[in-house]
Amino acid sequence: MKTHFRALTIAGSDSGGGAGTQADLKTFSALGCFGMSAITALTAQNTRVVTGIFPTPPEFIGQQIDAVMEDIGVDAVKIGMLHSPAVIEMVAQKLREWKCSNIVVDPVMISKSGDKLLQDDAVQALIELLLPLATLITPNLPEASVLLGRPVEDKNDMAQAARDLAEFGSANVLVKGGHLVGEDSCDLLYQKENKSMTELFGERINTRNSHGTGCTLSSAIAANLAKGVELERAVKNAKDYIIGALLAGADYQIGKGHGPVHHFYDLWPKL
Repeated sequence: MKTHFRALTIAGSDSGGGAGTQADLKTFSALGCFGMSAITALTAQNTRVVTGIFPTPPEFIGQQIDAVMEDIGVDAVKIGMLHSPAVIEMVAQKLREWKCSNIVVDPVMISKSGDKLLQDDAVQALIELLLPLATLITPNLPEASVLLGRPVEDKNDMAQAARDLAEFGSANVLVKGGHLVGEDSCDLLYQKENKSMTELFGERINTRNSHGTGCTLSSAIAANLAKGVELERAVKNAKDYIIGALLAGADYQIGKGHGPVHHFYDLWPKL
């Protein structure tokens, strides 16, 4: 019997379908993985605003993870919105219990619409409990600034930030440069084991449809890792995928705010 590459997302649900668990599962499917989920919170949101957050009790998050692990198992885990210290503690406990590998942590703090998704007192728990378990963390510039407690604003800041973030315990750090000014979007991948710093350039896409970009990139990396792709190639493949999804989604209008990327651009018929 054949089997699937298995990818689990531990993240919040986006009722608008563009980010969070929904974006992760679409990405897993588009990239050839069987996707599973442990939902950490329900959000009422669309392309413009988050109007409500309903947290999942930590014990039930643990039950979801146990249910997946004890029957199906996973080849990679993507972690997104974890809103409170108690949730972070539960997720970290379960990752250790099940000896999970290929863990990609996207430290989601603020939605595309500017709404806060992480409690202030959860940042330290994230640093102490979860980052040391990560194969890769994928902060953007504002997230890196919060984690380090100092501004991270340009490419020089990014390089030092990547090194300093690795000191929290993550094996590798991808600092995303989407907030930089310029024609290119430069990300920096720092691999702690060999102390290498790799610049990854990508086309900056002029589009309003960028909702869920961070979720999609991190889940694309996890999908590649689940398939056995080595880390640097997994990140490069994921960047190629998100650029294609942004380009393909730019011509669509879904909602009145920041629309989603086109997760299935390479699979759906070209219309």
